[in-house]
Amino acid sequence: MQWETIHKPIEHDDPSPNMGDYVAERDAFTWEDARRALDGLPGGRGLNIAHEAVDRHAAGPRREHVALLCLDRHGERNEVTYAELAESSNRFANILDTLGVVAGERVFVLMQRTADLYVAALGTLKHRSVLCPLFAAFGPEPIRQRLELGTGCVLVTSPTLYRRKVAGIQDRLPSLRHVLVAGGSTASETAEGARTLDLDALLAGASSQYEIGPTDPEDMALLHFTSGTTGMPKGAVHVHEAVVSHHATGRIALDLHPDDVFWCTADPGWVTGTSYGIVSPLVHGVTSIIDEGDFDAERWYSVLENEGVTVWYTAPTALRMLMQAGADVAKAHDLSRLRFVASVGEPLNPEVVVWGQEALGLPIHDNWWQTETGGIMVANYACMDIRPGSMGRPLPGIEAAVLVRDDHGNVAVSGDGTAVESAVGQEGELALRPGWPSMFRGYLGDTERYQSCFAGGWYLSGDLVRRDEDGYFWFVGRGNDVIKSSGHLIGPFEVESTLMEHPAVAEVGVIGKPDPLCGEVVKAFVTLRAGYEPNEDLRLDLLGFSRKRLGAAVAPREIAFDQHLPHTESGKIMRRVLKARELGLSEGDTSTLAAS
Repeated sequence: MQWETIHKPIEHDDPSPNMGDYVAERDAFTWEDARRALDGLPGGRGLNIAHEAVDRHAAGPRREHVALLCLDRHGERNEVTYAELAESSNRFANILDTLGVVAGERVFVLMQRTADLYVAALGTLKHRSVLCPLFAAFGPEPIRQRLELGTGCVLVTSPTLYRRKVAGIQDRLPSLRHVLVAGGSTASETAEGARTLDLDALLAGASSQYEIGPTDPEDMALLHFTSGTTGMPKGAVHVHEAVVSHHATGRIALDLHPDDVFWCTADPGWVTGTSYGIVSPLVHGVTSIIDEGDFDAERWYSVLENEGVTVWYTAPTALRMLMQAGADVAKAHDLSRLRFVASVGEPLNPEVVVWGQEALGLPIHDNWWQTETGGIMVANYACMDIRPGSMGRPLPGIEAAVLVRDDHGNVAVSGDGTAVESAVGQEGELALRPGWPSMFRGYLGDTERYQSCFAGGWYLSGDLVRRDEDGYFWFVGRGNDVIKSSGHLIGPFEVESTLMEHPAVAEVGVIGKPDPLCGEVVKAFVTLRAGYEPNEDLRLDLLGFSRKRLGAAVAPREIAFDQHLPHTESGKIMRRVLKARELGLSEGDTSTLAAS
């Protein structure tokens, strides 16, 4: 179906978009100018994310402006001003000093959406340690893997998460010197000599004064773990210079204005929740909503109405769930202050874009980026017509291309070493010209893996797209086996490895199965060891085993028994063939398939 282009009129009482004309901004934009829009540390001592996000506002006219508007699970409100956030993050930075943590060491944060999380994140960045966010829904095994890979020296968490997910793995993490537990006394959770401290008590005794040390823009600031098709999760390294992108994209792609009330619903354990739940809105000095509660349509609409949200950044899965609840639920609330709605994490169905106009009075602006890009790269902008189903057009300052793949699935390169670009309308791999500030600087400890992401002078995204005659990009699919469920990337190898630890399992193949709400769900095909029979009790046991180890966000939703998984001659499970069989599609080239 061909959807009509949406021409969004600008209401007379709305502020004018920060970007009035896409082509004019694109032609005039430079990253050097974007860098000059920020302060830098006093005395020319470099560039630090936390200074740009908090301290410069606390020292200026926005000192008493509300930075964080926190809602607990019961809807109770707590406002934190920029001055208060500066002082509390100073206290956390001083705690790290007292504990002997040095610049460059990794501080992991495993917390629900509370003000303590933001204090720990910003205090870590002030201290010039490296912030490593973890998703609170992870199970013990993904948490342990990431702490081990990142050689985490400090973990900040809550009493509940400590008890359920950390206590059992703490002794297997020799680099983890301290666990700081927020939200009350930890005595009942702490075994003797367990290196666990009460964060509340430490904050109360720490100084509220702290001077950020010299920070090179290329100093490591953030470590985000992302999944791949093989091997363990990859730690994508981002530097303090990334804040230039966070500021520019907040202005251009999210159209943030000084008086906005902004709500990013992404969990800070994921890159969206860090870049656009913590950094970007604070750099702009706006008020940011933090909602501790879980998804509920009525609650979400009430937050939008009662808190006067003006800019809302959410995910396609959440929007599809709201769509299922019906437009009447939305229309029962006064959403007149809502000016701009954006979505990220997975392709946004054209139906949802159009539904936004019906239910919210606004279309949904889809955008695209990755953990590795660190910030929004392609977007639908406030000043631009929307073509439902399109990712939009590249951010000013970003050069994007669609590259041809050869018969082996690799990017085609001409004789002079340059990549071959696809014609208009032709499918290929989305690629970006390196050099933007938030581009990842490497995978921690894996130079070879990092270098494989580049070819012919381009960063290769792994996503297949096409581009139309007007420069709009359209998502086609993933170029690898990584599963995208509710906007979260899940590596099949990680799931397969955990299921292989069950005594009944001989072999596993994992795929992403299309799902109308989540985009994809994880499905595992299991070959059993001799002596085990496939039955419902064993299937439920495997589901429970994987959920306990991996957590609900990563564990398979479905398990099927299959004693004849498809393999290559070299023994590799062909996930592509498994997926084709599951969906009733052609298996394609099976010349490398081993005889069963």
